[in-house]
Amino acid sequence: MEQALAALCAVRALRSGVGQVFECVGGGGGGGGSAELIAELQEQVLVVGASLREVEACSNALQPPPGPFSLGNAALLSQEISVERQALYVQLVNSYRWTDKVHEYSGVAQSLLSQNSLKRSYVTSSSAKRRRTHTSSHNVSPQNVDNVINAIDRTFNDMKITVSRPFATNAVVQISLGHVLKAVIAFKGLMIEWVVVKGHGEVLDLWTESRHRVFRKVTENAQAAMLHFFSPTLPELAVRSFMAWFHSYINLFSEACKRCGNHLHDTLPPTWHDFRTLEPFHEECKQ
Repeated sequence: MEQALAALCAVRALRSGVGQVFECVGGGGGGGGSAELIAELQEQVLVVGASLREVEACSNALQPPPGPFSLGNAALLSQEISVERQALYVQLVNSYRWTDKVHEYSGVAQSLLSQNSLKRSYVTSSSAKRRRTHTSSHNVSPQNVDNVINAIDRTFNDMKITVSRPFATNAVVQISLGHVLKAVIAFKGLMIEWVVVKGHGEVLDLWTESRHRVFRKVTENAQAAMLHFFSPTLPELAVRSFMAWFHSYINLFSEACKRCGNHLHDTLPPTWHDFRTLEPFHEECKQ
C-alpha cells in the first residue's frame, strides 16, 4: 500500500508539472521576453522530466499480483452493453467495502461489550427472581374496560356514554356531550386508537369527518390529546384524564378564550383546551 501511495503521489506531481508547462505556454511566460519564456519552459520541462523518472521508479517498484483476481460472477459485468449496468461493478465494490467495515466495527464493539456485564449493580445473586409481567394497555379484558367506562359515565352527569362492540371484543364508545357535540372513540383494550367528533345533526361513524369546520378542529385536538394522555403503565388513568379533558368541551360555544377574551376568532370558537388546566384558547392564541 505504501508503494502504491508513493506511485499515486508521483503521478499527481507529474500531472501538476505538465499542467504548469501548458499554462506557461498559453500565458506567454507572464508578460516577459522570449528569452525569459524559453528559460522558464526549460526549467519546467526539467521538473516534468524528474517527475516522470520518479513515476517510472515507483511503478517499477510495485509488485504485480500473484495471479488473476477471482471476481466470480461479477467478472461478467464487463460484458454488459447497456450503460445502466456498466456502473454496477463500482457499486459492488463500495458495498463490499461498507460490509467489510461493518464486520470490522462489529468485532471491535463485541470485544468492548463483552468486557461489561451490562448489569444495574455489581451484586450477583444465585437465585433468579421471577418478575411479575405487566399487562399491556391493549390486552385488557372487556369486563375491566366496561368497569372503567361505567365509572367515568357516573362521574359526569352531563355526558352520556354508550359502549358497543361491533368489532369482536374491542369497545367502540359513543359520547353525547350535552347539546354541544357527540363523538365516537375506538378502543383496543384500554388504549384509545381513534377519535371522531361531529355535530348532533350528523351521522356518527369512524370513517368520515364532520362537515363542520369547528368539529374537524376539535377532532384534531382530540387526537392530539389521545396521544398526550397515553400511558402504557397506567391505562386507566390515561382514559380518565382524556375523558376529563374531553368533558371540558361542554362549554365550547359559551366560554371565551382565556388569551384574547373573545368568543370567536376567524369565525371559530376556542377549539383548543389546555391539557393541564383545561382552559379554552383559540388556535392562534394557544402559543
